[in-house]
Amino acid sequence: MPHSYYKIWLHLIFSTKDRAPLLHTSAQNKIYEHLRNQLIEMQCPVRIINGMPDHIHLLFLQNPKMAVTEIVKQIKGNSSHWINSENITPEKFAWQTGYAVYSVSESQLERVYHYIRNQKEHHLKRTFNQEFEKFASIHGFLLEP
Repeated sequence: MPHSYYKIWLHLIFSTKDRAPLLHTSAQNKIYEHLRNQLIEMQCPVRIINGMPDHIHLLFLQNPKMAVTEIVKQIKGNSSHWINSENITPEKFAWQTGYAVYSVSESQLERVYHYIRNQKEHHLKRTFNQEFEKFASIHGFLLEP
């Protein structure tokens, strides 16, 4: 093949430090837009960003010239610095160290999109911990106690 083809959809989930509910509704759109712009600058087109006061979900195409760890480090570090410098939250802001990222097949893209879009409905029935444990179980991860 004379050309390289790629299309790697990623579903990234990470939370605020200590899962503190700092992403208030009034600040969420600003934060989502900042994250979207960062990803676009890294040539990672975004499908959707949404979340809850204590965590966030992102669905985007990976730039194959960048490692996933590099993308995550950049968006988490830059956004936490920006949130603090712009006083977006009433107290010092930080993301939790870890994250979860899953590849999404084209056949499941709309399902994941709707899942992310409907976060508030999902969390009427399930906490973030329950949600994360479900994802870990589905993908075969053993969670540390």
